[in-house]
Amino acid sequence: MQLVIGGAFSGKRKIVKSNNGPCSWVSAYVGDSVGDWEAKWENGSTLVMEGWEKWIASELQNGENNDEIRRGFRTILKTLLKEEENRKNKIVLIMLEVGKGIVPLQKDERRLRDLTGWIAQDAASVSDEVIFVWNGLAKRVK
Repeated sequence: MQLVIGGAFSGKRKIVKSNNGPCSWVSAYVGDSVGDWEAKWENGSTLVMEGWEKWIASELQNGENNDEIRRGFRTILKTLLKEEENRKNKIVLIMLEVGKGIVPLQKDERRLRDLTGWIAQDAASVSDEVIFVWNGLAKRVK
């Protein structure tokens, strides 16, 4: 599993497209849910999942506490790792680095920033490779 992380419009998608062959995309930005990967992942392709902050925000609206939400996303990551091993095809997670040390005033925005950061840490810990993208430049950090 590979994690590609960076700020908004930093070039993450371009890096992923240039470094991978055929990809099956699951994107919250076009209305896909996190579970859509099962139906959308085509044989022989790299699975790319993006829009994690939107999926996390959706869980926040359901009223769950932070620990329950994080536990749920850890379960998703474990399931993806198992499926990656079974299929022998790569998974790329594109995550948005949020915050940059800025603490939002609104409680809900702080929760979203915190959870997005924690879940990105969880993704980084289980990924074989982590790429940070900044201004279109990619740097391998793990």
